[in-house]
Amino acid sequence: HYLFIVVVAVNSTLLTINTGDYIFYTDWAWTSYTIFSIGNILMISVGATYYLLFTGVPGTATYYGLIMQVYTWVAKGAWFALGYPYDFIVTPMWIPSCMLLDLAYWASKKNKHSLILFGGVLVGMSFPLFNMVNLLTVADPLETAFKYPRPTLPPYMVPIEPQVGEFYNSPVALGAGTGAVLAVTFTALGAKLNTW
Repeated sequence: HYLFIVVVAVNSTLLTINTGDYIFYTDWAWTSYTIFSIGNILMISVGATYYLLFTGVPGTATYYGLIMQVYTWVAKGAWFALGYPYDFIVTPMWIPSCMLLDLAYWASKKNKHSLILFGGVLVGMSFPLFNMVNLLTVADPLETAFKYPRPTLPPYMVPIEPQVGEFYNSPVALGAGTGAVLAVTFTALGAKLNTW
């Protein structure tokens, strides 16, 4: 069980260390933000819910988030060592959403179904919001893209001026909306993993 927890946390990190790199080099930055949000919500919901229900101790989900946060900070250091500007590499904000998951479990007196329903919605809605606050602190994406060119990028990833479109004007709303719906299913999956 504990090995599974470590594997999930490590894979969560590997899936998300690119979030501050490629996506802001492209014309599809905001759309990519929404997709990455859903992927990250999946990692939090399944892993933290599994870990929380496995121990049955409120606070475990936050601990899981802390593990992931440390992993992503280490990954950020690795990207920095490769020559990226430190203020451009985004590390997903895991801990606040995990705290809300713990809160839903604790406030409902360890009710698994409340955790799935309320915790899932809270994680799905909060994660894109916390991450956008995080993204506001990084360097201007387009300027950075031209200042630090990537010669190995395929042609479709080469920096271009972003074209403003209706679909990705509000990535936070789009990510939070889809996340709130999908995270309930994801938390249910995390809970189910404990009963197999």
